[in-house]
Amino acid sequence: MKAKDTASATKSLLQLDQQLCFALYSAGLAMNKVYRTLLSRLRLTYPQYLVMLILWERDDLTVSDIGGRLFLDSATLTPLLKRLEAAGLLDRVRSAEDERQVIISLTSEGRALKKQAGSVPNAVFCATGCELDEMVALKKQLTGLREKLASNS
Repeated sequence: MKAKDTASATKSLLQLDQQLCFALYSAGLAMNKVYRTLLSRLRLTYPQYLVMLILWERDDLTVSDIGGRLFLDSATLTPLLKRLEAAGLLDRVRSAEDERQVIISLTSEGRALKKQAGSVPNAVFCATGCELDEMVALKKQLTGLREKLASNS
């Protein structure tokens, strides 16, 4: 490749619209905007919604269990959990077996919120304008990408 061709290729690679990271970032912003609208009636932020999804799957988890699922450390997760506790959606209790662990449990209000949140996934799906097979394939690709990036970082 000639020097002129190399410089042109490098310039092209350094354009914002050529960046995979920007495509992921801007898609994430757009997705969060959709969720912000849908979750406002539940009085949840998107990160709080993710915590609630985990607890609706399985209650009585440690902070580290939740953090592992969300790829968040306890320093990031703890303030979020405290806000959910203040809202009456969950309880945080030290483990009797190991006081270093905090067990997170849904309150009756937190369990009841699951029914109200039931329409969120379908509304998000509709907002994408994608077909079901497109969404399944995209999720599989993104999960694979996350795993590859995690193993290489």
